[in-house]
Amino acid sequence: MRKIHIDEEEWAARKLRLSTMQIVALGFMGIILAGGLLLWLPFSNRQPISFLDALFTAVTCVCVTGLVTVVPATQFTLIGKGIMLVLIQIGGLGVIACTSAFFLLLRKKISFRGRQMISQSYGLDTMSGMVKFIIRVLKGTFTVEAIGAVFYSIRFVQDYGVVKGVGYGIFHSVSAFCNAGVDLLGSNSLIGYAGSPLINFTTILLIVVSGLGFPVWYDILGNIKKAVRERGTRPLKWLFTRLELQSKVVLVMTGSLILFGTVLFFLLEYSNPATMGEFSVTKKLMASLFQSVTTRTAGFAAVSQSALRPGSRLLGCLLMFIGGSPTGTAGGIKTTTAAMLVLTVISVLRGRKDTECFNRKIDETVVRSGITISLDVRSDGAYDLRTGTGFPESDVRGDFSDGNRRVDSRPDTVSVQGESCRADDPDVYRTDRTGDDGTCICRKGGENDTFPFSPGRKNYDWIRGKI
Repeated sequence: MRKIHIDEEEWAARKLRLSTMQIVALGFMGIILAGGLLLWLPFSNRQPISFLDALFTAVTCVCVTGLVTVVPATQFTLIGKGIMLVLIQIGGLGVIACTSAFFLLLRKKISFRGRQMISQSYGLDTMSGMVKFIIRVLKGTFTVEAIGAVFYSIRFVQDYGVVKGVGYGIFHSVSAFCNAGVDLLGSNSLIGYAGSPLINFTTILLIVVSGLGFPVWYDILGNIKKAVRERGTRPLKWLFTRLELQSKVVLVMTGSLILFGTVLFFLLEYSNPATMGEFSVTKKLMASLFQSVTTRTAGFAAVSQSALRPGSRLLGCLLMFIGGSPTGTAGGIKTTTAAMLVLTVISVLRGRKDTECFNRKIDETVVRSGITISLDVRSDGAYDLRTGTGFPESDVRGDFSDGNRRVDSRPDTVSVQGESCRADDPDVYRTDRTGDDGTCICRKGGENDTFPFSPGRKNYDWIRGKI
């Protein structure tokens, strides 16, 4: 019997070799811990912050969810906002892509193992041309983000000046492209720009383009180049029919979901005075389109999310659950998975054995994987319906025994035209941030915008976050 000898060092190296998913997980963990530590340090903050809040912010940036426990606009310094920007970019592109980009900048050769990790992390079925693929992804990403930054800056420069306006343009372009939903505009996301077509459509296009996925980008661009070279010899529909199957499914599902969401949001919120009821018809359509796009895991808001009607909230949950497309920056189960599930249901209802899409059979193992994913996935839509946006309108500090939520707007005092708001007052009051300086007003409100006080509570302990 032949004996096989394996060197002990080689065997130890094999045992220590990590899988791609393990490397990705450890990479994300390392980036999150490093980012949390940097955001916790004094030079990143205008006021003291707990390590837990800093770590939470790092997680939400790297995982591009958008939920935060502090208001970045008032909490972090320029350095802190820069750190957030880097974390968002890493989270959107992925640890492997950013690491590969770093080696490319150093003119280092990417090994076979590195190419394999790139292929697996992006869900590609080939390892050929991985370096070229990463370069195209980076070029495409930075080009689109630069274009978005220019359009954002046109408006932000008018409101904040040249330096701050350009900085805000770059930050929000990266945040929108990476589907992070993080903004520097205060506590109300993009609600203040609900009537601005430039801000709205720039955000919409960045979210949609990034959500398509990088392979779809280059499939579409390749077909456009062929159409230009062979203009006049092919019908217009050839641009679509010659696309890869994934590209066809992504485009059809993306367009259908956007249209479906826009129409339903328009109908459901048409007469809601707390959201878009007071808007003109054109502005209502724009707000509905924005809501339909951003709920697919982007996290921005142009209308108050807390005031949405139950039907709109349910619709938002559905869109967040589906999310974007494979190898893109959005979350969710992905449009291709949703399409496959719908087609499978249709095939079963029609009594067909196989699931087909564009006259092509979908492998049974792929269908089973899609069903498993849909049962296990968690969305990163970045919405908190208690406060209305991915950013807290004000910080929720806890629950009272009566089930009511209390609101923390940071200042130590609150006033109503010079009068104090007492916590033992049985009347209904609410605190609202009125500016970046943290000043608040306290006012009586209606059913949809109130936070009831519990009789017997003392002073402002709840304001200071002591509950």
